[in-house]
Amino acid sequence: MDEVNWGELREIARGAMRRAYAPYSDFPVGAAAIVDDGRIVSGCNIENASYGITLCAECSLVSQLVMTGGGKLVAFTCVDGNGEVLMPCGRCRQLLYEHSAEGMVLETVSGRKTIDEVLPDAFGPRQLGEYHQ
Repeated sequence: MDEVNWGELREIARGAMRRAYAPYSDFPVGAAAIVDDGRIVSGCNIENASYGITLCAECSLVSQLVMTGGGKLVAFTCVDGNGEVLMPCGRCRQLLYEHSAEGMVLETVSGRKTIDEVLPDAFGPRQLGEYHQ
């Protein structure tokens, strides 16, 4: 993914982070990703007073992906309220895996890694497809 402009993708994530609704944790998060057709999708966290149904930024990003035509994510970044790169939680890694192209690259706190590196031995649509063949 050398052709990815990671700085621009991070700026889009920062813009999304500024729209976060985080009155309870005061921890805004923004995410941005490139889709296999070249579109860029983004999302922010949206909290709820009951906490358990809070939506992570990755959730709103995937919602935008689906609502704007679907596709597979090829590059992803996520930032915290200071604009610094943030690693997606385990639940969100699974969500990203579900909507990723093989070899999707994530910008992480320890460098760029593929989805398979940040969620090894994952189970998702590719595995189900192999099972049903």
